Amino acid sequence: MEAMVIRQHGGIEQITLEKNFPDPKPEPGEVVVKVGATSLNYHDLFTLKGMPGIKVPMPMMGIDVAGTVTTVGAGVTGWKAGDRVLIDPIDRERFRLLGEMYEGGLAQLVKVPAHQLVALPKSISFEAAACLPVAYGTAYRMMVARGGIQRGERVLILGASGGVGTCCVQLAKMAGAEVIACASSESKLQRLKEMGADHGINYVETDFVEAVHKQFGKPRFAGDRNGVDVVVNFTGGDTWVKSMRCLHRNGRLLTCGATAGFNPPTDIRFIWTFELNIVGSNGWDRQDLIELLKLTESGKIKPVVDHVFPLHQTRDAFAKLEKRDVCGKVLVKP
Repeated sequence: MEAMVIRQHGGIEQITLEKNFPDPKPEPGEVVVKVGATSLNYHDLFTLKGMPGIKVPMPMMGIDVAGTVTTVGAGVTGWKAGDRVLIDPIDRERFRLLGEMYEGGLAQLVKVPAHQLVALPKSISFEAAACLPVAYGTAYRMMVARGGIQRGERVLILGASGGVGTCCVQLAKMAGAEVIACASSESKLQRLKEMGADHGINYVETDFVEAVHKQFGKPRFAGDRNGVDVVVNFTGGDTWVKSMRCLHRNGRLLTCGATAGFNPPTDIRFIWTFELNIVGSNGWDRQDLIELLKLTESGKIKPVVDHVFPLHQTRDAFAKLEKRDVCGKVLVKP
């Protein structure tokens, strides 16, 4: 089969096409899936470049995969060749991640334990399904299970144009919140408003704290509804303290990552003065994926695809992701 493979950590040039990569053979309890679509995540860039303190094998990357079962290993029940499936990337029995600790979906075929399969309705495309696990699963857990976004709340979403962000916008609107989306260009903001965002802030041209204070008032420790109820911040870095300055008393700061830096300077005075709530969220549960499939099937959630690349153009897909030149998800199809 054809597969995009890395043999050592480094830049995008380390991703190479191997046309005769061995076809996977299922062991007992495993299945082989013909890849219909794979979506990229920033985690794939981390895997490519290497993560300090984490030793990973040289895999085929690609965490989010949807496709069709082709071969079923011994002892597998409930699945057969031809079944349409979404793969839950987390092997919860061996505590490992697809596309990081074992070969992922940037190939024509991928092998996984059968317990990672989730049935995929015919009405949902492979492209839409492949958007869901990492980005939309993470967003769902952060916004719904952990964050408890409520009707009438004012929600500021940083990094709103990425995979996680576009789902956060849709989930916040579904809950009945007023959404302020932050992005790096007017074209991205326009797309976010088409998804339901009520307000847009171009953080390249405008300091988002000043924009929030100007439009919604500056929060005061005495307590009022100036500012926002919730800030969604999975960027970290120099946005961390700025996020706190946007929250009114008893506001919530939701975080599920740190794409701009995991060790930012902070100012805990904001936390105690405004009695802020810092809520962390990590990954997703299987039930989160099932709920997202239901929402996608009903049309309440519409996975946003920025661009689809053929397998042999995987380097171009990584380059687009690395430049953050995206609004939604970047996909690869064999």
